[in-house]
Amino acid sequence: MQTIEQQLAIIKRGAEEILVEAELKEKLKLDRPLVIKAGFDPTAPDLHLGHTVLINKLKQFQDLGHDVHFLIGDFTAMIGDPTGKSATRPPLSAEKIAQNAQTYQDQVFKILDPAKTKVVFNSAWFNALSAAEMIKLAATTTVARMLERNDFDERYRSGTPIAIHEFLYPLVQGYDSVMMEADVELGGTDQKFNLLMGRQLQQHFGKKPQVTITMPILEGLDGVQKMSKSLNNYIGIQDAPNEMFGKVMSVSDELMWRYFELLSFESLETIAGYSQAVAEGENPRNIKVKLAMELVARFHSEQAAAAALNDFETRFSKNAIPDDMPEYTLEGEMPLANLLKEAGLVATTSEAHRMVKQGAVKLNGDKLDDSKQLFSHIASQVFQVGKRKFAKITIN
Repeated sequence: MQTIEQQLAIIKRGAEEILVEAELKEKLKLDRPLVIKAGFDPTAPDLHLGHTVLINKLKQFQDLGHDVHFLIGDFTAMIGDPTGKSATRPPLSAEKIAQNAQTYQDQVFKILDPAKTKVVFNSAWFNALSAAEMIKLAATTTVARMLERNDFDERYRSGTPIAIHEFLYPLVQGYDSVMMEADVELGGTDQKFNLLMGRQLQQHFGKKPQVTITMPILEGLDGVQKMSKSLNNYIGIQDAPNEMFGKVMSVSDELMWRYFELLSFESLETIAGYSQAVAEGENPRNIKVKLAMELVARFHSEQAAAAALNDFETRFSKNAIPDDMPEYTLEGEMPLANLLKEAGLVATTSEAHRMVKQGAVKLNGDKLDDSKQLFSHIASQVFQVGKRKFAKITIN
């Protein structure tokens, strides 16, 4: 049995903020497992490693003996989370939400123990809520309080429309905590307002307020913007083993440590040892391989990870791809020939056409055969021309 301090050390790893830590300590002293809540709206069919920052923390709570409740927001998905949005989000159909919800369950159990995880849907209580009860819920807060949220305030000041139903989203998320009697709720830093609404509503309904824990937003492969499928800077947890391995290896040496902290289950002491080894001259690529192996094994298998490493070494290491290469950030969609010219890998587009025709152009070790192929929204991908010209290219 872990002591309170030992549990806190695990819980605080990678966390941005705990509100309120003193309350968490008191809850950990209770003679029962805590109810740990994290909600995910099934607005897209696939999860990526950015989502797993929260799921990993759920796993840590689970390993400490607490009760993890994985909330699928099939009702809230019909509203559309306005957090960080500059315009009203279009609602999804009930059919699409149901499809996405099923894929979420399939994917999260690559991390969580299904026997120890309670999957709940917030439609279970909201479909039973009457119109009068929803109005009473809306009466628990004010428009002024809602406008304390930065995104709402910015849209209001700029004259960008805010639909009335968007104000309901934080209330609905907070009411989930009331119904689930959550002791702790996890969310990204961008969810802080919604998480605190849960505390407010629990107190309103005469319940002990939950502790809120915010987790950082994971940067994507470009190391700048948050991981997002729409930005094509993501690593999907359903990516093929070789693709996942290659994407992890494309992460910068600096960003690698961030990924270790938030995505790896290795101890902080082990990671500190890796950092010390690099400081003493170890090639960072060797350490990055450990991270890639761990993640591929988690979402596929140990055998798949070994095969992905072998494939990577065959395609990259044996072709002597350098550790250091120029990096370029380009703008807008462009054909391959123009991309190579913009990155200085060829002098002219005519040379680019010729090199592609000769089979001398590769993307992440794979030959490209169409000089007119269009590229857009790619993050930190390795382009090669001939045996010695390399560049790491991002297109915004």
